[in-house]
Amino acid sequence: MNRATSLIRRVRLITHTDPTLVANYLPFPIFAPAWTPAPPLTSHHARFLATKQGKGHSKVQKVKPKQDKQEVEIKQKMTVSALAQAMNKDFDHVFEALLNTSVDLDSLEPHSVLEEQWIKEVVKRSGMKFKWAKLVESKERENKDTQRRDPPDPAVLVSRPPVVTIMGHVDHGKTTLLDSLRKSQVAAGEAGGITQHIGAFLVQLPSGEKITFLDTPGHAAFSAMRARGALATDIVILVVAADDGVMKQTIESILHAKKAQVPIIVAVNKCDKHQADPARVKQELLSHDVVCEEYGGEVQAIHVSALKGNNLLELAEATVTLAEVMELKGDPTGLVEGTIIESRSDKGKGPVTTAIVQRGTLKKGCTLVAGKTWAKVRFLFDENNCTVKEAGPSTAVEIVGWKELPSAGEEILEVESEKRAREVVDWRCYQEEQDKLKEDMQAIEVKQREHQESYKKEREPLAHLSWRQRKSALYKANKKLMAMRPSEKLESQELSLPLIVKGDVDGSVEAILNILESYDAHHQCQMEVVHFGIGDVSENDLNLAETFSGTIYGFNVGVNKSIQQMATKKGIILKMHKVIYKLIDDLKDELSSKLPPSVKENVIGVCASVLAMFDVTVGKKKVPVAGCRVQKGQLDRKMKFRLVRGRDIIWEGSLTALKHHKDDVQMVKTGMECGLSVDQDIEFRPGDEVVCYEETETRQTISWDPGF
Repeated sequence: MNRATSLIRRVRLITHTDPTLVANYLPFPIFAPAWTPAPPLTSHHARFLATKQGKGHSKVQKVKPKQDKQEVEIKQKMTVSALAQAMNKDFDHVFEALLNTSVDLDSLEPHSVLEEQWIKEVVKRSGMKFKWAKLVESKERENKDTQRRDPPDPAVLVSRPPVVTIMGHVDHGKTTLLDSLRKSQVAAGEAGGITQHIGAFLVQLPSGEKITFLDTPGHAAFSAMRARGALATDIVILVVAADDGVMKQTIESILHAKKAQVPIIVAVNKCDKHQADPARVKQELLSHDVVCEEYGGEVQAIHVSALKGNNLLELAEATVTLAEVMELKGDPTGLVEGTIIESRSDKGKGPVTTAIVQRGTLKKGCTLVAGKTWAKVRFLFDENNCTVKEAGPSTAVEIVGWKELPSAGEEILEVESEKRAREVVDWRCYQEEQDKLKEDMQAIEVKQREHQESYKKEREPLAHLSWRQRKSALYKANKKLMAMRPSEKLESQELSLPLIVKGDVDGSVEAILNILESYDAHHQCQMEVVHFGIGDVSENDLNLAETFSGTIYGFNVGVNKSIQQMATKKGIILKMHKVIYKLIDDLKDELSSKLPPSVKENVIGVCASVLAMFDVTVGKKKVPVAGCRVQKGQLDRKMKFRLVRGRDIIWEGSLTALKHHKDDVQMVKTGMECGLSVDQDIEFRPGDEVVCYEETETRQTISWDPGF
């Protein structure tokens, strides 16, 4: 028993594990040792035993009854938390049981999935026995999703207004053109003079025809919005400035239109300017397969001036004519189908979406499904914020009544009841979970294979060692790995920028996140979006910013006074912007401010060589002095110095004395001789070179280029 107790103590010291695990490491049982023949007794031992027996003090050792091991139900692909729960233990117990195995304990989390061999190993080391859980045949879940209806009967189709998307490069006059068509002043109210959302408007021409216009942003940041606009439209009006020509976003808009297989009408804008050259614009479009009618193509090109209103009626008539040729019709009957163009969170209305109705007639009380949320329509609003009773095909309308905010670009489908809507949403959530689970399992299997390979490679050099020697070598290696210098820890904390992003609508947040995904300067400063959302800055955002020491960037959102005061009290930086490129510029400046300054060395003076060496007695100490002649520039005692011998730097530091003849001087110029002593005990040699230099710090700039 003494030997067993000693071994238990040694194992505890080595593994620091639960005593129930220790017994499994012992080479023999503790409480029921196997009988072994006793060694021959000497006469002394025999007399002692006889005396004891004679006195009737013999003790009969009680053998403890064998305890039944606890039985644990296991199954394939158990998580750590599920296994711990089955064993009535905690996470730490499973962690300890996996010590000294090839499992990557650093990445072990409660939700980590364990392989079968490690599930069994944990149970075995815990002094328990396992049994496989009974397999229950799970029925395949019935698909409860909803789909678009079959193509409608031509007999029910009626004419509908065309949906026209105005696209083009930033500042080419898209919104001004739309203003002139609808006689409004939208452009005057836009931040920075650029469109940053998709605007949806119904315009009625003097002739009575109606056109639904979508105004998409031209800025480079809003590529996804332009793509959505192209997919939800019948005709694209491509606005190109006559004085600027085809630009980057013009080309991108052409590609979006071609991908969506939508016909294009070119509006050559700003033709009233002196430097306007419409012919050059049409020639530039040829290189992108947009052939205007003047060059034998089918694309109409209208010369307009959105600011002065020239030829706008001709542009509208060209649009109506093309729509008539296309014979656009819609089905106003049956369940509603549509597409979400934009979504936002409104204080009074809650989640609000701007949508284009594509089929059916949307009315108050309809039950809609979009993505993983649903709505019971409470109100419908037009572009002037006036309530409408219904919206037919090709109508742009704001929908109020969503349970949660759906994403822009989602498909809207009407269902029969709220119960059916919940079924659809539940099914979609379930399907997403299953897809995510498959992806996670694949990632886990890949990571486990990689870990197994690295584990084998790490232990190959230690294969010839005993287990004690192996333990010692691994402990020393881990100690070196974990011993990070304090300066490195501090630097890694300083060179990081956690972000909280808030936007007014879903598309704005999407555009900002798309830009942030292009960040490629992690080697300079780490940047991570810890949270993003729609709506004004809230107390929860402040708590997150405080937890992660982050900065809150808001786009077209508000901050009430109490939140501002709380942020000031907690030292949280709030950066609110209304123009997206100014937000990105501000972010780049903040990232640059995190970088340490770059140090630039500027050589002030050079001594060609040390001419003589001698010692000077200062008190009781002899100080080596180098006699030099300044070959270039000047030597300034306040600056830093370097002693170069051949190609090697022998010393860097400061001077303790600089003399010209016998006088202490501050500076020695070109051609003058001097004697100098340094702040260390250095042995000068003939031919050594002394360099005087200064270090200047310059602010570093982040290398990230978001593309605009």
